[in-house]
Amino acid sequence: MRHSKRAITSEDLKNIEVFSDPQYVPNGNAYTYVSTIINEKDEYQSNLFFQKMDDEKAKQWTFGSDKNSNLRFSPHGEKAVFQSTRSGLPQLWLIETDGGEARPLTTFKNGAYNPTWSKDGKYLVFSASLDDSEDITSQKEQSKEERQKENEEINKQPLVVNTLKYKSDSKGFHDNKKVQIVLYSFEQGTFTQLTSDEADHGFQDISPDGNQILFSANLSENADSELISDLYTMNLKTKEVSKLTKGTGTNHRASFSPSGDKVICFGHDYEYSGATLSELYLIDKATAERTSLSTDWDMQLGDVMVGDTRLGDSTTGPVWAQDENSIFFIATDYGATGLYQVTIDGDLKVRYKDDNHIFGFTYHDASDSFILGISTPTNPCNFYKLDANRKLSRLTNANATFLEEVAITEPETLTITVEDGMEIQGWLLRPYGFEENKKYPFVLEIHGGPHAMYGQTFFHEMQLLSVKGYVVLYTNPRGSHGYGQTFVDAVRSNYGKGDYTDLMSAVDYALKNYRFIDESRLGVTGGSYGGFMTNWIVGQTNRFKAAVTQRSISNWLSFYGVSDIGFFFTKWEHGLNLLDDPAKLWDISPLKYAENVETPLLILHGERDFRCPIEQGEQLFITLKHLHKEVEFVRFPGATHELSRSGKPEMRIARLDHICRWFDNYL
Repeated sequence: MRHSKRAITSEDLKNIEVFSDPQYVPNGNAYTYVSTIINEKDEYQSNLFFQKMDDEKAKQWTFGSDKNSNLRFSPHGEKAVFQSTRSGLPQLWLIETDGGEARPLTTFKNGAYNPTWSKDGKYLVFSASLDDSEDITSQKEQSKEERQKENEEINKQPLVVNTLKYKSDSKGFHDNKKVQIVLYSFEQGTFTQLTSDEADHGFQDISPDGNQILFSANLSENADSELISDLYTMNLKTKEVSKLTKGTGTNHRASFSPSGDKVICFGHDYEYSGATLSELYLIDKATAERTSLSTDWDMQLGDVMVGDTRLGDSTTGPVWAQDENSIFFIATDYGATGLYQVTIDGDLKVRYKDDNHIFGFTYHDASDSFILGISTPTNPCNFYKLDANRKLSRLTNANATFLEEVAITEPETLTITVEDGMEIQGWLLRPYGFEENKKYPFVLEIHGGPHAMYGQTFFHEMQLLSVKGYVVLYTNPRGSHGYGQTFVDAVRSNYGKGDYTDLMSAVDYALKNYRFIDESRLGVTGGSYGGFMTNWIVGQTNRFKAAVTQRSISNWLSFYGVSDIGFFFTKWEHGLNLLDDPAKLWDISPLKYAENVETPLLILHGERDFRCPIEQGEQLFITLKHLHKEVEFVRFPGATHELSRSGKPEMRIARLDHICRWFDNYL
């Protein structure tokens, strides 16, 4: 099969425009969104766009190489606030929607973000990182040179650590700053710090009457060793704080009902540790009584789709209808995400679901319509209007030039019966220029998590391997989201067992049903948990002729003490911590089986990965090298665990090139 279009390349990451955060204007006749690209400086830039519903093209509202996002309209739509890095750090800027230049609202030393308008438009509430000594009335953003000098001085001092949670992959080493909630009054032009506890506060919502805010936090004395996130309300006049939840789990994405009498949120009580499906909770604000609306659904709420072309946040719900009877949200189910509606009585309906990935939405109550952000396996993103009659119409034509020039392969959806009779879902991509009578090398891709999901979304890496001449197989083995609570929990205390046989069954299925796969040229790769499984596989079987392990786990004994999540994740996933039974953790550590490895292995790891620290890759490399195995180690300077998704563009491209190089050499 000859293609008239060119093959995709690793550099095409720079040619893909990524949409996020659709927001209806209050009157419903237009919407805004964020567009993110990689610019000529090899940096991410995000700008705001505005599109009237009857216009074919959107109008660009912000320009330049900064990151502009989180635009939120005032109640009547005459003004909007957004966050921008144009001054250096994310700050809040105000713009008149009928024209004119934006002006800065904040100049906070550590930035400001997550703005929300009061329902009367008289004030904004937002988040800011502050330390105990900072006075918000005299906040001034530092220059780039001042920030650099301050960081240099900090780096000259020893880091004193006295907490469990002293580092994280997203922030690096923690300082004494905490996320606090701040109010800005338009009438007085003043800032008021609303929270001050020694905890990070997640601002959630403002009550309809403007008298209260809703936030999440862990204000317990044992917060350092807990993963609890409670919901609280604060009376803005008296500053009185009331607790809505009971300190038993996590609660997030919360909002007041239109009357202010109820609160809706996602959450769970860790019944299955990190594998617990989220519930949709309805909370009576007066009594704090909590009711689950989702008890019988057996699906994951929110969007947990795995992809490599998603940048920027979008609303996934829950969102109230004005009649206070219906709630809308996205949920993850069987390789796709859908838009759902539930009444407060628990009546669940599907508003829209297809073989694709809804990554965000905005709802307009008066017209009962939605703007949906949708990605498919052959299209990175577009916005669509879903009207009250469930008619779907496309609004944007993103990446038109890219899609006209580049050949994109449609994956085949597979249902595979595995060793113990369970069924798993997977997808297979045929190579670019596929010819039926040829034999092709094969690559098995394994996702991270393990509680995540491959599915019906655009995946640049899969397409790239396809055009390099590989048959690509990616699946959702047990432990993945999208197939119910029993399925997602089935990997816990079972690593390297049922998940391993699921993956081997999937390979066997592909070899049996697709005779164009060359059985002598099999490759495997994955990152995070997928990296653990790659390491595990090459220690258990020699059927693969090349492997690439990424940001992986090789030794559960050391992972416990070096990962930012090790002290709880090890217990969650394996049922025990280091001192409970070191021998059992060693038995499920790929490093134990290094002598068995005959597969040439490429190890890719970020230097600043605090989730699966680089010592995991180092141990594996040194052991294999000392055993005279075929192994290579590539270290990515400055890269965190997010390297493949939101890392520096040049590092993301280099990573893809190394993967392709290794498979090209050995397959």
